[in-house]
Amino acid sequence: MTIESKYSRRRFVQLAVTGAGTICLLSRCSGTDSEWRFFTVDEARLIDAVADQIIPSDAWPGGKESGVTNFIDKQLAGPYTRFRSKYRKGIAAMQETCDKLYNKKFEELTWDEQTVFLETMEAGKMEGSLWADAFDRIFFELVRDHSMQAYYGSPIHGGNRNKISYKMIGLDYPLIIGQNRHKI
Repeated sequence: MTIESKYSRRRFVQLAVTGAGTICLLSRCSGTDSEWRFFTVDEARLIDAVADQIIPSDAWPGGKESGVTNFIDKQLAGPYTRFRSKYRKGIAAMQETCDKLYNKKFEELTWDEQTVFLETMEAGKMEGSLWADAFDRIFFELVRDHSMQAYYGSPIHGGNRNKISYKMIGLDYPLIIGQNRHKI
């Protein structure tokens, strides 16, 4: 029996689709139960804490609740891939520095300790080789800029959950091509 008679084109396509589907399913089942695309669960917790420092809650939700971490994660898995190495390096540097200085994770620090830590980063005054070449200031500015984009940008990009910033400043939801303009 020849290969041609054993496997028809239809059977070959069925096997190929089944195999591809199995690979896709296994890849989702083989890792973690993480909801994150780029971040690990621990990295997302750290970014949540930073986002809440940059955009604190008051009468309105802050950075974490408004989806800043989801926005950054989604963008790092897509159009912001060029920033991946900076995020990995910056998060690792923050974790290592907090462990060295406080014997705690950043997100376990008090509000005031977190504030001082981030102010030191923003000023470019972190000590040690992890922060060489003003990386502390560079990383802080990157996270701050992405947090602001998440909070004030369109919810279709993963941040501004429930259009919170639009409601806060009293804006109509911006017109998206192909959709009608409507009030919030």
